[in-house]
Amino acid sequence: MTETQREPVPRVDTSEKDTALAFLDFARHCLVKKLEGLDEEQARRTLVPSGTSLLGLVAHVTDGERYWFGHHVAGDDRWADVDFEGDTSRPVAEVVAAFEAAVQDSNAILAGVELDDPMAVLVDGQELSVRWAVAHMTSEVARHAGHADILRELIDGVTGR
Repeated sequence: MTETQREPVPRVDTSEKDTALAFLDFARHCLVKKLEGLDEEQARRTLVPSGTSLLGLVAHVTDGERYWFGHHVAGDDRWADVDFEGDTSRPVAEVVAAFEAAVQDSNAILAGVELDDPMAVLVDGQELSVRWAVAHMTSEVARHAGHADILRELIDGVTGR
């Protein structure tokens, strides 16, 4: 099977932060590109018992961006109570635009901090660093991008990271 969406991983190795953020951006891109070329029904199609859809994964990760970077790193209480369910009632273009806006906001937040800085909001009563939040979100987004790879292949056979 041809990997029609395959792209190389980042080759950024200029600093710990640059490398970490390059891989986070790569995982984000790999997730959202799984919606490219799909219609509204295909983006919402559930093919597994959990009810997971490609659009739902993008909406869920949008909530994660807001919660971990907006709330925990930046201390913005607007994002303290996200439900991680991901609103998929909106058109695909709106969900993608919300994701892209969340990523832009997260990147702006991350540009203003160092990896060693403590997050503004404790995690389960524990002070953790921005490094932890970046590593956590990278692993979460990459995990969901893997789910998206499988769902997309089941929908129309498109493969590749």
